[in-house]
Amino acid sequence: MLHHAAFLLHCLPLVMGQYDICKSWVTTDDGPMWEFYACQPKAMQMKGYMTVKVDPSEITCGNPPERFCTHENPYMCSDECDASNPDLAHPPKLMFDHEEEGLATYWQSVTWSRYPEPLLANITLSWNKSIELTDDVVVTFEYGRPTVLMLEKSLDNGRTWHPYQYYADDCMEAFGMQARRVRELSATSAHRIICTEEYSRWAGSKKEKDVRFEVRDRFAIFAGPDLRNMDNLYTRLESAKGLKEFFTVTDLRLRLLRPALGGTYVQRENLYKYFYAVSNIEITGRCKCNLHASLCTFKEGSLQCECEHNTTGPDCGRCKKNFRSKSWRAGSYLPLPNGSPNVCAAPNFGTAGSFPRPSVVDPRHVSREPPENIRAPPKSKATHGPGRKHSKKAASSKVSQLIRLKSHSVPLAPTDTLKDCECYGHSTRCSFIDFLNLVTCISCKHNTRGQHCQHCRLGFYRNSSAELDDENVCIECNCNRIGSVANRCNDTGYCDCKEGVTGPKCEDCLPSYYWRQGCFPNVCDEELLLCQNGGTCYENQRCLCPPGFKGVLCEQHRCEGERQDCDGASHPLLSPTAFLLSSLALQLQHWGDL
Repeated sequence: MLHHAAFLLHCLPLVMGQYDICKSWVTTDDGPMWEFYACQPKAMQMKGYMTVKVDPSEITCGNPPERFCTHENPYMCSDECDASNPDLAHPPKLMFDHEEEGLATYWQSVTWSRYPEPLLANITLSWNKSIELTDDVVVTFEYGRPTVLMLEKSLDNGRTWHPYQYYADDCMEAFGMQARRVRELSATSAHRIICTEEYSRWAGSKKEKDVRFEVRDRFAIFAGPDLRNMDNLYTRLESAKGLKEFFTVTDLRLRLLRPALGGTYVQRENLYKYFYAVSNIEITGRCKCNLHASLCTFKEGSLQCECEHNTTGPDCGRCKKNFRSKSWRAGSYLPLPNGSPNVCAAPNFGTAGSFPRPSVVDPRHVSREPPENIRAPPKSKATHGPGRKHSKKAASSKVSQLIRLKSHSVPLAPTDTLKDCECYGHSTRCSFIDFLNLVTCISCKHNTRGQHCQHCRLGFYRNSSAELDDENVCIECNCNRIGSVANRCNDTGYCDCKEGVTGPKCEDCLPSYYWRQGCFPNVCDEELLLCQNGGTCYENQRCLCPPGFKGVLCEQHRCEGERQDCDGASHPLLSPTAFLLSSLALQLQHWGDL
C-alpha cells in the first residue's frame, strides 16, 4: 500500500496540472460563450497500449531447448529454457505481465554460445501514435544488466531511428564518448544525447537491476528537484528549440549490444552464463495531441486523441474541413496559466474582400444533353483558401446557372475528355495529352506537382496530418544549405546531411565535430579529444600548449627528436649555412688573437 502511495506522489506533478480542460462555459457582457484553453491528456502507463517486437526472430531462447547458468553459480548450469513448456518458456510478453510478489517472470535470449560472434538483440516498442514521455523509462534486467546497450527513438513509426542515450561500462571504449550524467547537464544542454556508465557497471545480479532513461532529471533542470516549478518547465518546453520534440516518440528501441560479464572478461570456456533477461519495462507518458485535447482513448487497436478546438487527426494535427480560415497551429503553453488554444475557425464570408467561390459540378451528375453551345465543366474537388469557401446557398444553385457561370470563366472541354481531371483543389485547369492519352493538371499550386497535383515539389515533403486536398499538404524541407547535400528531404522531413552533420534539418554536428560554416572534425574538445599536459582547447580547432610541450594534443615534450638538454637550454641543430658562417667567425677570431 505504501509503495503505491509513493508511486502516486512520485508522478503527482506530471499527472496533475492546469492543462486538463479544453474549454468552459462562461458568461460575458456579450452573453454566454465558450472560453477555450490549451489542454492535454493526463499521463498514464503506456505499456498497455503498445506492441513489442524482438529481433532477430530466433533470439528468444527455448527453440531448441537450451540450458543456461548464472554468474553467481557459473558452473552449475541446471536451469533450462524450453519454448514448448509453459513453465520453462520465456516469451517477450513476460516483459509486460503482472508479477506476483517475489516471483519474477521475464523474456530471455539465447546464450552467447557462438563466440566470438556478438550477441545482439533489439526490443522495439511501438504505439502507432505520437506520445510524450513524462517520467523515466525503466527497464529491469534479471541476472545482470548489459555492459553495452543503446536506446533509440523514432518519430515516424519506425521508418527512421535516432540515438536517444548510450549506456556502457566504458563509454570511451564502446562509443568513443566521454561518460556523463544527466544531473550534470545545464538548461542549454537538457536535450543533449549522452553516454552514461551509471547503469552498466557490474554490481551483482541481486542488487542493481534497473536501467533508466532519466526524464525526471531533465525536467528537474527547469522545474527543480521536486518538480514543483512546473510553470518554468512548461515555459521552457514552449520556448526552447527542440526541447518538446526531444520527449516525443512514436517508437522506442533497445539495442542490446553486449550482455553482463559478471565483472570479468569473457570466459570462453563457459558461454552459457552470458544472455539477456528483461522482466519489466515501465513507460509513463501521455498522448501527443498538440494541446488540442484533454482525453485520449484506445479505439480500434490504437490510441486516439479526442480532439477539441475544431481540430481533427490522430494528433489533432489539422483543422476540420469547414474550419480552415487560417493555417492550423498547435496549442501553446504560453501565456501561463491557461496557454493559447489556437482554435481553428470557420471563414467569415461577411468580411470585406472575402467572397465565396462558386461550386463546381461533377459532370457525372449533369445531364448528357446540356443546353445548346454549353459544355459541362470538368470534375474538380477544389479546396478553397482562407475566407473563400463556397456557401451552401451557392452549392444549392441550379445546375444550369453553374454551367453558365463556368462557361464564362474558363475554357471548357468535352466531358468525356476531362473525366479523369482531379487536382485535389490545387489547380482548376487541366490539359489533355493526346499521344499519352491522359489528362493532367497544369499550374499546380500550394507547392504540389504531378498529374493530379498529388506529389510535393522538390524542397517540400508531405504533411502526414493533412489530407491531399489541404492547401498545407506540402511542407517546406527548410534544410540547412550549408549542412545538407541539397534542399530536399525524405517523406518525414529529414534532410540528406553531409559528413559529420546531423539533425532533421542538418543544423547540428555529430559528436567529435564542430560547426564552422559546416561540420569539421574536432581537433580537441571537452569530451573525446582532451588536450594533455595542461593544454587548453581553443574553439575545438587546436590545443594551446604550455611551455615545454607540443603536438596536436600537447602530448609530446619539446625535447623529443631534438639535440637539447631537457633540463637546460636547448641546442637546436644548425643549418649547413649557419654552421659554415659560425666556423668562419671562430677562425677569424682565432687569427685576430694571434
